[in-house]
Amino acid sequence: MYRLMSVAETIRRKLESRFTPMELEIIDESARHRGHAGARPEGETHFRVRVVAEAFTGLSRVARQRAVYDALAEELAGPLHALSVVTLAPGEERD
Repeated sequence: MYRLMSVAETIRRKLESRFTPMELEIIDESARHRGHAGARPEGETHFRVRVVAEAFTGLSRVARQRAVYDALAEELAGPLHALSVVTLAPGEERD
């Protein structure tokens, strides 16, 4: 039986493939946005991700976020309405 991946599973697969993160946190915040623009009753429209990866070493915060948005371009054009991103290189703390 063929099963479509959830948006969260797709995000995880794509980010792991692209960045090989040491840490990856994906939080579905869709329930907090019910009734807002872009929200769907079934959820999976608003996510927060935190990615710690060696791939971000030496990149600016903007370049890191662009790389994540590029990796998730298909989802951002479709089911994903909002994405909050924190990208860190190993050993960095969030400011």
